[in-house]
Amino acid sequence: MTSDPIPLVLDVDTGVDDACAVALAALHPRIDLRAVTCVGGNAPIDDVVRNTLVVLDAADRPDVPVARGAERPLLEQPVHARHVHGQDGMGDLGWPASPRRPVDGHALDLLRDVCAGAARSGRRITLVPLAPLTNIALLLRTDPDAAAGIERIVFMGGAAQVGNATASAEFNVFHDPEAAAIVLDACHWLGIDVTMYGLDVFYDPVITRQQADRLVALGGRGAAELAGRLIRFQCERFHSAAATIGDAGAVCAVLEPGLVRTESLPVRVELAGTWSRGRTIVDRRDRSEGQGPDPHGAAPARVDVALGVDAAGVARLWYDTLLESAGSERNS
Repeated sequence: MTSDPIPLVLDVDTGVDDACAVALAALHPRIDLRAVTCVGGNAPIDDVVRNTLVVLDAADRPDVPVARGAERPLLEQPVHARHVHGQDGMGDLGWPASPRRPVDGHALDLLRDVCAGAARSGRRITLVPLAPLTNIALLLRTDPDAAAGIERIVFMGGAAQVGNATASAEFNVFHDPEAAAIVLDACHWLGIDVTMYGLDVFYDPVITRQQADRLVALGGRGAAELAGRLIRFQCERFHSAAATIGDAGAVCAVLEPGLVRTESLPVRVELAGTWSRGRTIVDRRDRSEGQGPDPHGAAPARVDVALGVDAAGVARLWYDTLLESAGSERNS
């Protein structure tokens, strides 16, 4: 007996690992991918839009609307990650650009329309931001009624214990910390459940170079070949035998929540620290004896923070989906 597919919207800054996530969401039969919205982050916004359309074309999903969103953070200057993702943001593969264009209007317009439709139908969406939270902050502040169409938010960002953009901060939150703080605050007041899939689990699910080569060998310019080439790019760039699927793990967590161990914890975003700006302050203290001298009290926003992951299970879910998609294309 199968359940209905999960209505899902991605917000991305496509990037290599975002591309792996978009491919999974576009291909998995238990996801109803309603839309993909784009924001500047790993790459400038126009590169993000182009890359997102490329992935959806490779997955044979021209039905999924794509919209261009915020090109820069609310306050900060943009900081891109070409040293990780390549000059074009997606591995410099020379993959042909899509002939189609994003929908007219801003990403906020598309998000509002999808949320309104979900609220009317009674099948609320799962919103999965895999990028700086600029679009989502603008949505929830300018149109709080959109919350009526959102079941929950599962975002890739932050960490309980580590950083990558700085010693304290994860890139997506570091890129626009005000947006992350606004989203946590808005979700608290609007009653939206939030899961944080952060750096504590981000790097653990990996695909080997041999698995990537198998995907590439499937050919056909499909999503499997593209994903394999992206994994192979990472292996070559970082001189490793395997590469993380990164953001795709958050989509796996939506599909199979049991693959991720979470704990409900108070979370704040540091906005002022010289060395710690953009850090997610995850409060793991035992409060059974009260708050003691802490003048701040507990953060009002409680988040299901991912603290552990079945890395092999997540990687297998992603890899098998890509393999099966190639088989389906050949049999269609």
